Amino acid sequence: MNRMRWKLPALSRRWLLLPPVLLGIGVAASLIALREPPRRQPERETSRAVRVIRIEPVEVIPRAFGYGTAEPGQVWRAVAEVRGRVVEVHPQLRAGAMIETGTVLLRIDPAEYELAVAQFEADIARLDAQREELAVREANDRDSLEIEQASLELAESELQRLESLADRNVVSTTELDQQRRTVLTQRQNVQRLQNALKLAPQQRNSLAAELAFKQAGLAQAELDVAKTVLRAPFTCRLGEVQIQPEQFLAAGQFLFEAHDTSSAEIEARIPLDQLRPLIDPRHRVSLEVTLDAENIQELFNFQVIVRYRSGDFQAQWNGRVVRMREQLDPRTRTAALVVAVDKPYEQAIPGQRPPLMQGMYCEVELRGGPRPGCIVIPRSALHEGHVFVLDSDRRLRRRQVEISFTQAGFACVEKGLGEGELLVVSDPAPAIEGMLTEPVLDEPTRQQLEVQAGGEELPR
Repeated sequence: MNRMRWKLPALSRRWLLLPPVLLGIGVAASLIALREPPRRQPERETSRAVRVIRIEPVEVIPRAFGYGTAEPGQVWRAVAEVRGRVVEVHPQLRAGAMIETGTVLLRIDPAEYELAVAQFEADIARLDAQREELAVREANDRDSLEIEQASLELAESELQRLESLADRNVVSTTELDQQRRTVLTQRQNVQRLQNALKLAPQQRNSLAAELAFKQAGLAQAELDVAKTVLRAPFTCRLGEVQIQPEQFLAAGQFLFEAHDTSSAEIEARIPLDQLRPLIDPRHRVSLEVTLDAENIQELFNFQVIVRYRSGDFQAQWNGRVVRMREQLDPRTRTAALVVAVDKPYEQAIPGQRPPLMQGMYCEVELRGGPRPGCIVIPRSALHEGHVFVLDSDRRLRRRQVEISFTQAGFACVEKGLGEGELLVVSDPAPAIEGMLTEPVLDEPTRQQLEVQAGGEELPR
């Protein structure tokens, strides 16, 4: 009974909590029912910022770059053409010395060859005397032949007279035989002189041949004497020297090397895709064939600049194309152009520009004629033959273009872009056709394009 009394009051207390809960639920339901529905906001299209440049035609200077090592225009490897002892050496015959044209650099003892000259001169004098003797003897034989022929006629007449007398037994047989022997002897004399005159032309020819042989020997001996003196064939700078005074030289022995100072040459390897834009379309030919000297100057009539760099130091010279090598490099497919720099030593400026010497690794720049009205774009803006431009609503459009040629930092567009269009120069990835953009003019990129197109920027 006591437990029931305690339970009833607890149950009563729970029922007392129910009205406030129900009241709260009712208030919440009424608030939800009276709440206004949420307002729907219209969707907004987001735009992406892209860097652009405005297309403007500019003047383009086509350029090509190659590299090569400077070499002398001519190299004289002096060798001893005759053997002998060195009797004189120029005091400046040392590596690096500058030598003027015609300077005597070396003398070899000429005594042996001068004796040969004297011997041949004596032989020639002897042969000349023999030829004169033959001419006199031939003239004498002709005179003697006339006399002997006259004597023969007289002897034959006398023989005929004696034979007629012998028929009448007026002369003896002995006298007749004696006259016959006289006629035969006279005929033999005439025959001997005639034979001698017939042999005279052969004797003259033999003497002439021997004289020509001796004259050739004399010329060779005189040439050997001349070869004992070595003179500089052109103004040169000496390279390797292997000669000492009193040294005995063998024919063909190397003496020294001399480099021509009138010109220096660089064989530069130029990629064909860079070389082609430099050539006037009227003169374009296949670059895989040999070009002759007649058309090479007309074909490669563009400016050539040769540069040498060493750290922060730089020097440059004007050059010219002198020839093109006979074939392309099979590995790199590049053409080898030989350019020349005239008077590289005379162009030297102390402290500013050294002479262009052998072994300098140089950069060769070829500059073609200016091409006005070209549309140029950064190579980074080109994506496998197409570019991205913005339409009048600032939406991204993909455009196919045709490229005329490319240079180090830009491409020249032949078809597909027009003046005033906005070209996207930044990477719009992901590039969605028609997406809204926020264009930002990239003035530094446009200015750099103008500098590159005008040929004012050097490769790094």
